[in-house]
Amino acid sequence: MIQGLNGIISGGVSVKDFSTVTQISSIDSENILNNLLNNGIGTLKDNFYFFEDGDKLKIAMTLLENGFPLDEISVVLDWRDFEGLTAEILSSKNFAVIKNMMLTKPRMEIDVVGIRLGIAILIDCKHWKRYNSSSLASAVKKQIERTKQYVAKTEGSMAVPVIVTLYQDKIDFIDKVPIVPIFQFSSFIDEFYGNIEEMKTIEKD
Repeated sequence: MIQGLNGIISGGVSVKDFSTVTQISSIDSENILNNLLNNGIGTLKDNFYFFEDGDKLKIAMTLLENGFPLDEISVVLDWRDFEGLTAEILSSKNFAVIKNMMLTKPRMEIDVVGIRLGIAILIDCKHWKRYNSSSLASAVKKQIERTKQYVAKTEGSMAVPVIVTLYQDKIDFIDKVPIVPIFQFSSFIDEFYGNIEEMKTIEKD
């Protein structure tokens, strides 16, 4: 099934296309695609299977939960899959979502912004297979800087910087900034407003 992830592309894909890309037989390809439909992933129209940005990562998460090895799965994921799922989770929780927001002077990009109840969550998606505490600390520092810039340019805003990672055991904090593994992101958002006192919040001075 891991090799099948290569065939999950945004837009329409036929059984033949899927089979060609993944090197899986047509019969098995059709079974895989129909199985995904039955699990609420993708839609079928005129013999083409259509997928959205976050679908590949959804499948990958299911594979992870079923014991498939992370290093094999992460090879076939890219950062767009990652950002797509993060944005989709926020949308499902009634957040207004902006992807790849550009700030100018200085030029900075924020991967995903989710806004609800007057608070913005500014997310940096780290599609790293391996990382250490110093690289995470550096990522946190940069994300705090982006959050300060966002708040400075956005009237009346209050924002919380967050790092979302592909894989780690538990939610962690560096300088009060949450480091959240993607598979725990949904529950993190559910509890976000109850736990906001523990997080770094940035407001206009």
